[in-house]
Amino acid sequence: MLSYMSYLMRVVLPDRPGTLGAVATALGAAGIDIQSVTVVERSSEGAVDDLLFVLPPGGLADRALSAALSVSGVTVESLRPFLADGRAVAGDLDLADSLAEHPEQAPATLARLAPCVFNADWAVLLEHLDADDVRIRESSVGAPVLGGGDLGVPERVRLALPWLPLAQARAVRADEGGFPARWLAVDMALAAAPVGHPRLVILLGRPGGPAFRASEIARLAHLAGIAARLARHD
Repeated sequence: MLSYMSYLMRVVLPDRPGTLGAVATALGAAGIDIQSVTVVERSSEGAVDDLLFVLPPGGLADRALSAALSVSGVTVESLRPFLADGRAVAGDLDLADSLAEHPEQAPATLARLAPCVFNADWAVLLEHLDADDVRIRESSVGAPVLGGGDLGVPERVRLALPWLPLAQARAVRADEGGFPARWLAVDMALAAAPVGHPRLVILLGRPGGPAFRASEIARLAHLAGIAARLARHD
């Protein structure tokens, strides 16, 4: 059985008409099938887009890198394998609709589905009860094992998380206390946002990057706010 591998590439495109089309053409000529394009933000650097693509069996990711860089002015910010296949939602509006289907479960739904719209590999919903007691309220598919196996319900996090409680959405560094050392080795990009309260927080992870940009942090904060309001008004 042939095996196809998904990859996520973040590109910064110059502010010039037709550049994204030129990148798509270059990738297609290299035998690379683009599955989706996500606009991350527009800035003084140009357009920042995430390209999700699959390589044919035996294909090398370097071909995608070379193809994208063959277009004048294009910068590749990151390129990594993407394991979160089978997307349940396609964008922020789809996610908001899913949150509204069962308002009382909106924070948990956010944790399960947020990786889809942020091209992240995983998410967890954490509840900070006190300095020595943080509980895992919900986890997405592919989330790392953070629990301590103490049979608590919800399970208690075994790591020290000194950045909790969290007053506002922000990027979190992999060296901000308590995280596994391997997260630094794999360049784990992290972002977190309070879900209606500093003690209830969603944490997203992208091993290998790219780093969460300001526009993504703002979107995460907005969606977390929607989830919190739905849960309160159920």
